[in-house]
Amino acid sequence: MTSALGFSAQTLSVLAVLCDQPSQWQYGYALAKQTALKSGTLYAILIRLADRGMAEACWQDEPGSGRPRRHLYRLTAAGLASASVALGSAARPTTTKARTAAVRGAVVGVAP
Repeated sequence: MTSALGFSAQTLSVLAVLCDQPSQWQYGYALAKQTALKSGTLYAILIRLADRGMAEACWQDEPGSGRPRRHLYRLTAAGLASASVALGSAARPTTTKARTAAVRGAVVGVAP
């Protein structure tokens, strides 16, 4: 199922984490921990984002002693702009029914 601007909920969660520190390189394991996504899902999303020019990837220059090199990811400028729009759209309900349910849940604490 897709949501804001054609992004899945899983992709939006990855974009949200990458948007928190857009200029910082982040490695997959940390992204997996923050998003609670399994590696097969996460890396497929990261590859798709890189293929679309929304994210860039590189290998870690100097890993710690005895550690393998890590693949690092961060958003491009275009990716940050697209992610901001998508996350903003996802935060706003688009239908009257969804807006009503969101308001009810916020006001009365009732689940939609």
